[in-house]
Amino acid sequence: MKTQHFLQFATFGAKTVLLKQKKPILGTIIVTDRCNLNCQHCAVNNITAVMHPYQQIRQEMHTLYDMGIRILFFCGGETFLWQDENRGIRDLVREAKEIGFLIVNVVTNGTLTLELPEADLILLSLDGSQRTHDLIRGKTFSTIMDNIAKAPNDNICLYMAINQLNKEEIRDVSQIAKETANIRAISFNFHTPYPGTERLRLSVAEKQQCCAEITQLMREDYPIFNLKSAFPYLIENRFPTPCHQCVVMENGKISTCGRCVDIEGLCAECGYFFAAEYALLFNGNIPVMYDMMKTYLRYI
Repeated sequence: MKTQHFLQFATFGAKTVLLKQKKPILGTIIVTDRCNLNCQHCAVNNITAVMHPYQQIRQEMHTLYDMGIRILFFCGGETFLWQDENRGIRDLVREAKEIGFLIVNVVTNGTLTLELPEADLILLSLDGSQRTHDLIRGKTFSTIMDNIAKAPNDNICLYMAINQLNKEEIRDVSQIAKETANIRAISFNFHTPYPGTERLRLSVAEKQQCCAEITQLMREDYPIFNLKSAFPYLIENRFPTPCHQCVVMENGKISTCGRCVDIEGLCAECGYFFAAEYALLFNGNIPVMYDMMKTYLRYI
């Protein structure tokens, strides 16, 4: 992370904590919900299968920027499927950088070519060893690993949603992150039980065991892009929700924190680590502040 960018984020954080502001800093644009997979834990794919047009997404970028957002995510569906005439996701990332966003990340399932050096991070879903990942997402593990090997940059961060099917494979996926070229780090979430996926939720005891394992991996210097100081809050879901510093825009609609905010009771079972981390950070949690500074400077 560039020094001037870090100073801008630090200034925003100080104002938010001291003045108790609820302004957002991180925004996500859903460019499409079309996806080429049908994963067991996903409840938001192919509902409309619409590719939102470039001019609309461009206007959404400007709207978020004018709100003060400086960290931007592009998400799907499968983000790399997005196109409008001759434009693809790479054009959106370049446009976002030209507008002035300081960090631009893209979320993907990794099944398409990962030629996107302009992105600060490509957050790529990998949900276990080959057998388990393919059980959850279909037979895609080999394709994903091949795409990672062919990627032109080391800006890939693995993204694992821990659930009942893969909870025993945290170390396995962390090992892939540590040993594979082009992978910078790994980030974890707990499964958020959207309607129809409740069978995959973890108990408090299971979350505690997972966090203990991730903590041990951190001690062993695995490249983990999460904040250990937030784990106790994540285990028991006792962080403030929704996180007002994060917003999601989908087809012109802005939701505070995420799309799940409209589903009754789901905030109380949120498994998104970053939502907890940001909520705690901007509520003035000192250990989380220190952890985030150290982690972000290392991996972005």
